[in-house]
Amino acid sequence: MSELAIRAEEISKRYRIGSRDEDNDTLTGAALSALSQPLKNLKRLSRLSTFREGDGEEDVIWAVRDVSFDVSVGEVVGVIGGNGAGKSTLLKLLTRITKPTSGQATIRGHVSSLLEVGTGFHPELTGRENVYLNGAVLGMKGKEIREKFDAIVDFSGVERFIDTPVKRYSTGMKVRLAFSVAAHLDPDVLLVDEVLSVGDTAFQRKCLGKMDEVAHRGRTVLFVSHNLAAVTRLCDRILLLENGRLVMDGPSDKVMGRYLQSDAAGMARHEWPDPATAPGGEYARLRAMWATNSNGRISDTMDIREPVRLEMEFEALRAGTVLYPQFVLWNAEADVAAFTTMDTDPEWWERPRPAGRYRVSATVPGNLLSEGLYRIVARIKSQATSKEFSEDAASFLVMDPADGTTVRGPWKGSLPGVLRPRVEWSTEYSPIHEESTTTLVR
Repeated sequence: MSELAIRAEEISKRYRIGSRDEDNDTLTGAALSALSQPLKNLKRLSRLSTFREGDGEEDVIWAVRDVSFDVSVGEVVGVIGGNGAGKSTLLKLLTRITKPTSGQATIRGHVSSLLEVGTGFHPELTGRENVYLNGAVLGMKGKEIREKFDAIVDFSGVERFIDTPVKRYSTGMKVRLAFSVAAHLDPDVLLVDEVLSVGDTAFQRKCLGKMDEVAHRGRTVLFVSHNLAAVTRLCDRILLLENGRLVMDGPSDKVMGRYLQSDAAGMARHEWPDPATAPGGEYARLRAMWATNSNGRISDTMDIREPVRLEMEFEALRAGTVLYPQFVLWNAEADVAAFTTMDTDPEWWERPRPAGRYRVSATVPGNLLSEGLYRIVARIKSQATSKEFSEDAASFLVMDPADGTTVRGPWKGSLPGVLRPRVEWSTEYSPIHEESTTTLVR
């Protein structure tokens, strides 16, 4: 049996609606609470006479309720769910920033957390001084900070301003420096909450690379994020939270599939029943766009090995117009277009179309796209105008199964690129003879 790094046992957190008489989540809040404690005690005494456990449920909200799970040493686990599902609260309970209403959590080993990047920065101090201050707040020794200082500053990209007071930094600069400090910790257990939402696209990729590095050094990681492509890339296992409860715990592809197919996250089809609200121009109007899997079903998750069919329905509003339907497949993680494809059907290429409704499709072969989230941009250009419409309203997630049968094989690390084609390899082998080795040494 694997050694446990994290254990949560029926952990819950309840907040009273409209009340400030709850445990504080910050040091500042705790200090202010202490000053007003005498008055709070009087209020509590009067309330306790009328309130018992189980009464007044309409006046409370359970941010997390009866959540139990184990994480083994060296395991990288993702936590997903919609807004308000309880993800951030769960991490605060695990790190003891927030005290649970009931239940308990146990973490073994040195713990570091990236929950609120930038906490502990002092605006009057320089970036250099804040590196040492923030490092100390996060548990780093002075010698460790000195040894890692150059790497921290280089990663952040703010070396030019490192001796400037932080109050003159932009928000992005502060976030970059704060993440850089936290990312260079060397904990046994790392708890991460949505750090990949900070900074520009290039810096987000650096953050993801750093997270990948930590994960593959055998550290235990619990990773909360709305970046679904990042979660599936880093994590073999995912916890799904809904309304504060753990509703699914399992392999990444199965849990992500359930999440994306829920009403809250469904995204592979978009239609416009009302023509007045549909995207369009003088000659054409979009009515629907969607993606289907190899079984012909609309799906938010696609197996990397299987073809994906992109489809759209549109109306030609005027007879005799030449129209050019197109799809652009946009990789959301890298924020670049993977490719553009245009309808070259010889029956309609350069042919004026009668007015009416059309349905077109394009099939993307399997073993072409890399894993990650892809946005479908449906657009039509006409011969008369440069653009009739361009609509980004549907998307899907490409999953790379961890069964060793894809291009990835048994490799667990990152594989850069928005495409991942299966290409032919060949190998030639010849043994190194002893006399050849001797000759090389000489």
